[in-house]
Amino acid sequence: MRRKYELIVMGVSSGGLKALSQILPALPAYFPCPVAIVQHIGAQAENHWIRTLSMKSQVRITEAEEKEPIRRGYVYIAPANYHLLVEFDHTFSLSTDHRVNFARPSVDVLFESAASVYRDKVIGIVLTGANSDGALGLKRIKDAGGLAIVQDPSTADYPSMPLSAIKATNVDHTLPLNKITEKLLQLQL
Repeated sequence: MRRKYELIVMGVSSGGLKALSQILPALPAYFPCPVAIVQHIGAQAENHWIRTLSMKSQVRITEAEEKEPIRRGYVYIAPANYHLLVEFDHTFSLSTDHRVNFARPSVDVLFESAASVYRDKVIGIVLTGANSDGALGLKRIKDAGGLAIVQDPSTADYPSMPLSAIKATNVDHTLPLNKITEKLLQLQL
């Protein structure tokens, strides 16, 4: 029997806008699983890139807000200079705690909180990036019974994050960027 996933978490850094511009517009408007994304951005970054992605996509893309319920059909982006966490009541919380892997928001923070709450009902995806953020969080998702997907490092603009994730845990799928959305659509969500 196939498992029904309830949340997808993605982590991306350098080269991220390009990667997300390929994945998110390919999701259908009816995509049933909520998606939460950490993109490493500067503390003062404007959210114009979110509006740009939103205009190209059929799914609803928004910046996550404190205590916002996690809803199907939405893609949530961590705001600049805030860690994004998943709470047990299936809402988001935002934190200005110390940087993790030199980043706030940190992929590991999102992934670890999602693994604690959703256990085997979460999919973690690590995309292009120039550091190791996301590797420990993806391991935590795998240890909780969730699904681990990593962008094939040979297709990443910056392969460090995918390579670190592959080294940290037994990844379920290593896929070229253009096959990630296809895989998500094949899974029972």
